[in-house]
Amino acid sequence: MTAEQLISFARGAPSLDIVDVEGLKAAAVRAFDTDPAGITAYGTSVGYPPLRKWIADKHGVAAEQVLVTNGSLQADAFLFDHLVRPGDAVVVERPTYDRTLLNLQQLGSEVHAVTVAPDGLDTAELRKLLESGVRPKLAHVIPNYQNPAGVTLSLEKRRELLDLAAEYGFTIFEDDPYADIRFRGEALPSMLSLDTRGVVVHASSFTKTVCPGVRVGYLVGPADLIADIAKRATNLYISPGMVSEAIVHQFCVSGDIDRSIATVSTALGERARVLAESLRRHIPDASFVEPDGGYFLWVELPEDVEVDALAPAAAERGVAVVKGSDFVQEGGRHALRLAFSAVTADKIEEGVRRLAAAVAEVRGR
Repeated sequence: MTAEQLISFARGAPSLDIVDVEGLKAAAVRAFDTDPAGITAYGTSVGYPPLRKWIADKHGVAAEQVLVTNGSLQADAFLFDHLVRPGDAVVVERPTYDRTLLNLQQLGSEVHAVTVAPDGLDTAELRKLLESGVRPKLAHVIPNYQNPAGVTLSLEKRRELLDLAAEYGFTIFEDDPYADIRFRGEALPSMLSLDTRGVVVHASSFTKTVCPGVRVGYLVGPADLIADIAKRATNLYISPGMVSEAIVHQFCVSGDIDRSIATVSTALGERARVLAESLRRHIPDASFVEPDGGYFLWVELPEDVEVDALAPAAAERGVAVVKGSDFVQEGGRHALRLAFSAVTADKIEEGVRRLAAAVAEVRGR
């Protein structure tokens, strides 16, 4: 199967047709024209100051509460390294982002996975865990259009989670890169914006709203925590990429980011709808929650479909998927994550057709 024929639901990245290449080129020229000395020199460990200020204003916080990083995964790593020691309890969603799980396991933490329901993390299950005596250092939560499950944490559960964090003394790590990519429903307030007790550290990035190649993410949290992590950042790399951050800043202040968000959200809304319709048509006994935004749809298949057999059978037919078992410590044997962000609407149904043929083959063995 040649690369041209492959239909990949594996990668959470936008297709090139929805990246504003011309806008980014113009932003790059403006960045070099506006601040050549600032962006060609070593910068500060907290990031490009004008972008730091723009992010602070977006979230209604002081600039001292923002650290701009090389992608949000690095923001995650900085926070985990700062807060988590071997043996510390941490709470994650089940399922959760595979690299989060891997990073926390490599740190030697004691990972407690709490079920994700159609309206987000099961807070009743979390409360039982806390009442049993578990005292997590942090809870990692992806509240909007969760990766991989595609679900959104309800407003009621956001408030309950804030109360639990205050009551039991843990940090909520609100990992929120998808929030702006909403194509249905109403936007919900971030837990950062609802937090009056200093229990939330928020992370996001420009990967989903601008493009992955800029590698610009950020942390928002208490100023003292940000200052401590900034010291580590200085020792690690002196400063993150000033050129990328300055380009993103120009892209944002020009208003191009708002147009980009509208373009991406419209395209992905159509792709999510076509994917859901195709799954209902071709794999009618699959179950899923249709997402209101983001990049991903999580599919639960019947018990007689093992994804360890399905993934290679799908690959043979030229469709790439990610096994659900990659996103949990145990289980996920009958689930798939489908990323619809990189597959144009005209290819989605063919991809699902191929997947359905692979399902039929696995069932017939």
